Amino acid sequence: MWTIPNILTVGRMALLPVMVALFFVPFAWAAWTCLGLYIIGAVTDFLDGWIARRFNLQSEFGAMIDPISDKVFVVTIMLMLVAVGRIDGLMVLSVVIIIVREFIVSGLREYLGPKGVKLPVTKLAKWKTTLQMAALGFLIVGPYMFLTTLIGNIALAGATVLTLITGWGYMKTGMDVIRKMP
Repeated sequence: MWTIPNILTVGRMALLPVMVALFFVPFAWAAWTCLGLYIIGAVTDFLDGWIARRFNLQSEFGAMIDPISDKVFVVTIMLMLVAVGRIDGLMVLSVVIIIVREFIVSGLREYLGPKGVKLPVTKLAKWKTTLQMAALGFLIVGPYMFLTTLIGNIALAGATVLTLITGWGYMKTGMDVIRKMP
């Protein structure tokens, strides 16, 4: 159970309490430290899956905990950015849309998985994740660097558009499969 990919996955979640605390420290060093931990978390998000596939270290535990860890990590960061006002106004709708899409897609996968139906991650969904992760990184240090909040908000808006497109694609595929079920 404690393979390198699984350790990376659990380690990503272990970063969150420190990151949450750093959001409440009103100094630039705290934001930059939080960004550093965020980057470590984002890199482990890529590495855990790559290592698991490359070295045949996939496990049932990893298959279960990795998507949960990914979502807990991203949702926590988004909620913290809202809590400290780095995402505000209409941009909060982006957070709502992204979270709702994650619940819907996870629910579809949970429902269809035992029936032997997979909803694989699309290339566009990977781009959505990349843009979303970049947006959050910019917003973490937004108040402490020129134009960073603007760049983060533009990237988050782009990620939201991709969220809507990919969410619709997953919904359409899932509903098509459900309609054909006896």
